[in-house]
Amino acid sequence: MYEPMASCTVWLILATGLVSYLGFRNPAVEEQYIFNPERILAGKQYYRLVTAAFLHAGWRHLIFNMLSLYFFGPGIEMLLGRGQFLLIYFSAVVGGNLLSLYVHRHHEYRAYGASGGVGGIIFAHILLSPYGGISMFFIPIAIPGWLYAIIYILVSFYGMKEHNRGNIGHDAHLGGSLIGFLSAAALNPEYVRYHPRVFFMILAVTIILLIYLWFNPLFLPTAHFFQRGDGFKGRSASSPKSRRESLQVDAILDKISKTGVQNLTPEEKALLDEVSGKYRRRAQSKKPESGLAI
Repeated sequence: MYEPMASCTVWLILATGLVSYLGFRNPAVEEQYIFNPERILAGKQYYRLVTAAFLHAGWRHLIFNMLSLYFFGPGIEMLLGRGQFLLIYFSAVVGGNLLSLYVHRHHEYRAYGASGGVGGIIFAHILLSPYGGISMFFIPIAIPGWLYAIIYILVSFYGMKEHNRGNIGHDAHLGGSLIGFLSAAALNPEYVRYHPRVFFMILAVTIILLIYLWFNPLFLPTAHFFQRGDGFKGRSASSPKSRRESLQVDAILDKISKTGVQNLTPEEKALLDEVSGKYRRRAQSKKPESGLAI
């Protein structure tokens, strides 16, 4: 029933479904277009910031995202026009993946899905109608849009803290939703004037979480910020050695990105040398690669 007036939504759903299906059948397609920080930063394959939104983990992932886009996309497209709809969607896709790129810039990480763009469209809808009820599959009753937005932000942030298990890009959800919200507000400032308290409440919650993320992208323990020099020593002794080592290296790399390698302590430099030697020896071994996604 939306096709005559919301053709962009329909074509976007069809294109995403087709590319996802090709990815299901051919792993090479997925490998070529999936979100991968190393390929984006080192290989300069910036197109992955967009193409990852056309891939999905499976039919359930695809159907959930496309149903969400079908429920919310036509209203945005018909009210704001095709140009704004596409601008909000793809701005949210790229914005969400840029946040994910920052969070995982030192990790071997892969993710896919249109959730960032869909989140941007949902939050644009919330800006236009913050008190309208939203009821989705996992919510048995309709709740106000502004409350849904707060819950969505907090759940996405918690998912990031849990290290995005299952290649679910919670950071892309958070970044995409914020960019969609701000894009719709910038293109239609009158809606901010209609509901200023809701706008600034959602914006404030998101900014607070992003500030925390800026200073602590690895979700290190709070005590990390009160340590001088040997910031990697505060790890729990009960953690497995490999896990502690990984966290220590992440903390050191983050310190280098912020203050430079010259500020490392002798202990931190020694740990980097030890770990790099271990990986160099592992790379030179004859053991075949597992082929499993990390």
